[in-house]
Amino acid sequence: MRKANENHPLAGTRILVGRARHQAGSLSASLRSLGASVIEIPFIEIRKPQSYRPLDDALKNIKSYDWLILTSANGVEAMWERVRKLRITRRKLKHLQIAAIGPATKKAIVKHGLKVKMVPEEYVAESVVKGLRDKVKDKRVVLIRAKVARDVIPDELRAAGAEVDVIEAYETVVPEKSRARLRALMKNAKRRPHVVTFTSSSTVKNFAELLGKREAGSAGAGLLKGVQFASIGPVTSATLGELQMPVAIEAREFTMGGLIRAIVLARYAEPSA
Repeated sequence: MRKANENHPLAGTRILVGRARHQAGSLSASLRSLGASVIEIPFIEIRKPQSYRPLDDALKNIKSYDWLILTSANGVEAMWERVRKLRITRRKLKHLQIAAIGPATKKAIVKHGLKVKMVPEEYVAESVVKGLRDKVKDKRVVLIRAKVARDVIPDELRAAGAEVDVIEAYETVVPEKSRARLRALMKNAKRRPHVVTFTSSSTVKNFAELLGKREAGSAGAGLLKGVQFASIGPVTSATLGELQMPVAIEAREFTMGGLIRAIVLARYAEPSA
């Protein structure tokens, strides 16, 4: 590996950021500040659910819940849009014990004037369950999340004696406009990224769908020659593995900052003696 440049350790590195368009800015800006050449092509698009009725019903009956679990900043913003629409005051939410899956989700909640009771040690569903298992017996829990998500949290909390309602606040879809742009980029060896970042299992699955599963599963050859996959954490890495896309870089701390640090370390840290 090359020796790190103190001010711009990612100089000369092309990095593809695939977050949803409205979320890509902060990650891209941080990478650029470290010298990276950043390419933004969304692998994911956030859409409104087919119906707001389940979310609205839950919010109208929010007094009946003891715990609120939010697993993403997208979920927070989707919920708050309906809170405003229904003219629900913060006072009606103050009784809730709130769990946030990570610091970005917590920040989004706090921004709206609510307190977060619990953030798990690791920012994955299993750690949420570990933190709540002994606190939810005979309690009512509302989990607000994306349409497609793993069922670890509701299944395990129900097993612990909680009554859990799962509410879909938004859905993630494949952005069709990205398909031609992504394939054109990956076909061009001079513009092809050195690193592709993945911040969720959805971004992995959608990347494979956009590129074509056969090409995505042929890492190290063809359209992916010389490309490293960088994962935000073990759940995302597991999805990459399932799609035969080997993980070259994995964040130790499952946050954007942790992902950036892992990329810097992998690309430019000196090899150990």
